[in-house]
Amino acid sequence: MLTALVALAAEEAETPNPLLPAWYDIIWSSVCFVVILFIFWKVALPRLKKLLDERAAAIEGNIAKADEAQRRAEAALEEYTAQLAGARKEAGEIRDAARDDGRKIIAEAKETASSEAARLTASAHSQIEAERQSALVSLRSEVGTLAIDLAGGVIGESLADDKKAQGVVDRFLAELEASEAAAQKASK
Repeated sequence: MLTALVALAAEEAETPNPLLPAWYDIIWSSVCFVVILFIFWKVALPRLKKLLDERAAAIEGNIAKADEAQRRAEAALEEYTAQLAGARKEAGEIRDAARDDGRKIIAEAKETASSEAARLTASAHSQIEAERQSALVSLRSEVGTLAIDLAGGVIGESLADDKKAQGVVDRFLAELEASEAAAQKASK
């Protein structure tokens, strides 16, 4: 049995381990790995690095553009806000000026209306006074004529002296006005 064990051990020594490849496979695999690594290192890696650098530059450029656009947008917003504030201020000034103009127009209209009313009142008073004087003159002449006619009818003779007749009529009307003025004074 000893021989059988030795034979079995010898067989085992010649049988390769399935976990370890043969020496020639390791060498050829290492050579292929080194060649592929060299090609990757010299060709693929620079291209990949160049591609990544371009992407990084593009991203940085886009970030810079975005920052610039944001600065411009903020500047435009500030300008818009300033213009809006200026427009509001100007609108307030225009509104205040319009109110002042309205007040002036109303004051001028009131002044014009009061002066027109005063003019119309004065015109009416002068017209009334003229009509009163006209009525007074007309009344004096009619009353004088009637009084002379009546006095002539009572006396039975004609009062032809115009100066005397006019004096009597004027005295009579003066007494009538004095008694009327006294009655108005007493009623007040």
